[in-house]
Amino acid sequence: MQATLLEQGATLMLVGMGTVFVFLTTLVIAMSAMAALVRKLTPVPEATVTDEEVAAITAAIASHRNKHS
Repeated sequence: MQATLLEQGATLMLVGMGTVFVFLTTLVIAMSAMAALVRKLTPVPEATVTDEEVAAITAAIASHRNKHS
């Protein structure tokens, strides 16, 4: 028995939506795996700030506020 045009359209829609769903799911999994790999391989920088750097930044902010107030 031959499928009607409406049945063919529904089949095509389901196949298309299924293909897009599988592709997007695969893409999300691949991107998550790559992000985990990058996080694992990238060294974590040390965020230490010396007292001299704090003093220099504080002086720069104070100077800027004094000029523009």
